[in-house]
Amino acid sequence: MVELPEHSDPRGLLTVVEGGKDIDFDIKRAYFIHHVPEEVTRGAHGHRRLRQLIIAMHGSFEVIVDDGFEKERFVLDNPSRGLYVVPMIWRDMVNFTPDAVGLWLVSEPYDESEYYRDYAEFLRDARASR
Repeated sequence: MVELPEHSDPRGLLTVVEGGKDIDFDIKRAYFIHHVPEEVTRGAHGHRRLRQLIIAMHGSFEVIVDDGFEKERFVLDNPSRGLYVVPMIWRDMVNFTPDAVGLWLVSEPYDESEYYRDYAEFLRDARASR
């Protein structure tokens, strides 16, 4: 988890993310997910090279990360904390609250060839890389 710098004054909080400073990559793409129906799983993929910071801007959801050997579950519910996900990690996002809005800050432009969509292929490559 990455704690993001907050600046507070009587007008509220300002949270900042600077690529190359707060995270170790330049932000090449940003997107957000919202209005996710109950019982829906998002993600269900891995990346070969891409890094990302995932932030719950509103509401909450869980991210299950899997390196091919172990799985870990993180609850994202604070816009001042983000989950940093490195390459070769399978991720599933689950248990979105009805008001959840998630923001993804990403190191690369979209490239379908960079994705793992097949879990068996991901496992084979993840385990071979260690």
